[in-house]
Amino acid sequence: MAAPLEFYFDFYSPYGYLASTRIDALAKKHGREVIWRPFLVGVTFALTGTRPLLDIPLLGDYSLHDMRRCARDQGVSFQLPENFPKAALAPSRAFYWLADTQPETAKALARAVYHATFGEGRDGTDPQLVADLAAPLGVDREALLAAIQTPEAKARLKQETETAVERGVFGSPYIFVDGEPFWGNDRLEQVDRWLATGGW
Repeated sequence: MAAPLEFYFDFYSPYGYLASTRIDALAKKHGREVIWRPFLVGVTFALTGTRPLLDIPLLGDYSLHDMRRCARDQGVSFQLPENFPKAALAPSRAFYWLADTQPETAKALARAVYHATFGEGRDGTDPQLVADLAAPLGVDREALLAAIQTPEAKARLKQETETAVERGVFGSPYIFVDGEPFWGNDRLEQVDRWLATGGW
């Protein structure tokens, strides 16, 4: 079986949200699966000499306009949460707490957090909201709240973020197809063609 795609994303990345609504269906079309890998994109800012898009003059205004336009184009709801951006520690730790034993539940939680954050404009970094979104998926909310505060959960997210940076990941979304890197929601069309043709 062909190797799965690797989907790196930050839970507070609007373009990561937009890609998350398409990535699995795109991969399935080509007989592939997707491994979701949340990380903290803020760690890369010092390395790249940049900052959050919306904090950059001119580029920020355009980016917000583009995010809304892309959402309309994809037919998904979009509402920027207040106090954006923030470090998405709680959902990222919760994801990895679930991922090893319940990968599909972890992915379902990721989708729910993304929708709540950018589809509804809620604070997706709030541990209580993450626990509330996990409960309908069969996850014990108190166990989740306890787990994301453990040294193990904190270390896991730190290691996953460090590994992402070591692999050259600097933005969200960032997708690997058989080792080939693609950065950005606007590269999913290229990912589609790459999977169809074997690359160029």
